[in-house]
Amino acid sequence: MRVFHTDRKLERLESDQTFTAGFGPDVVKAYRKLMQFIRAANDERDFYNMKSLHYEKLKGKRSHQRSMRLNDQYRLILEIRQDAVGKFVVIINIEDYH
Repeated sequence: MRVFHTDRKLERLESDQTFTAGFGPDVVKAYRKLMQFIRAANDERDFYNMKSLHYEKLKGKRSHQRSMRLNDQYRLILEIRQDAVGKFVVIINIEDYH
């Protein structure tokens, strides 16, 4: 899938091997691995099929957003949007859910 970032530091975190954005090595590694999976996915169904991601829709004011598990403590927050070309992923944030 196509991927866009709302936060430049998360974009850099994906590509710059020396940048940690203040996260621990386990979160950085999980984020980079998850980004590879997202980019390789055909569509949103791939996210649901990978049960270990705990891909889920958020509730309330954030019902337009989804989350994926990075580890027991952190979640990747994203949105699925669509344009003339098709659906794409917008990476919003990494949040502490603990």
